Amino acid sequence: MTGRAYALEFDHVEFTYGEHTVLADVSLHVAAHEFVALIGPNGGGKSTLVRLALGLLEPDCGTVRVLGLPPVQARPRVGYVPQFATFRRDFPISVRETVLHGRLGRRAWWRRPTPEDHAAAADAMTVTGVRDLASRAISRLSGGQLQRVLIARALATEPALMLLDEPTAHVDTRAEHGLFDLLSQLRDRMAIVVVSHDIGLVSRHVDRIACLNRTLTCHPALPLAVGALERLYGMPVQLVDHADATAPVHRS
Repeated sequence: MTGRAYALEFDHVEFTYGEHTVLADVSLHVAAHEFVALIGPNGGGKSTLVRLALGLLEPDCGTVRVLGLPPVQARPRVGYVPQFATFRRDFPISVRETVLHGRLGRRAWWRRPTPEDHAAAADAMTVTGVRDLASRAISRLSGGQLQRVLIARALATEPALMLLDEPTAHVDTRAEHGLFDLLSQLRDRMAIVVVSHDIGLVSRHVDRIACLNRTLTCHPALPLAVGALERLYGMPVQLVDHADATAPVHRS
């Protein structure tokens, strides 16, 4: 990208836990407004890559840059959506309060939300389709509604990059499609990197697919060959055609 920084840059990054190599010579460049899916087997390094992008870990060698800055410096301009399975559903907080928490990086934590904070939260709830749920407790939300609220919380930070860790892991098929449709619309505002296991669905929405299993290769968002996926996952792979829920399953 000539003349400006990428949204996310990994250049020859390596990371190890003790004797175990998690990432080996990983390079990835995500442009502004690009939508990239990160796929791969459990233990392949996807969560480590996200933590490096958030500045929660540092690489053993190589360089990680976010919006042209070291990840820690760029963190206020990054929205992060974790898997909601790790989110306390019984915490006594409303949708509006949850989304407003996304503004904490823009003010001291002890200060009351400003009119600008409330406006950003309202816009995020409108865009994600949860504004009519603003007063509802998060404990009363469906899985799909909660994921939209968590996306709204990240969106309230007004990010230039959004990172999502398997946002559809615990929602039904209809909600899954709706969330990816939403993310496709949000790319007008920011770059998006989403960790997902649903290869068939992401290929219908993203620009590129980054396949990670210690090493990383990128592919355009076309149906990936079963052979390439078997090499990635190290086992036989079956693909489901999301265009037609009644379509047969394709097996290798």
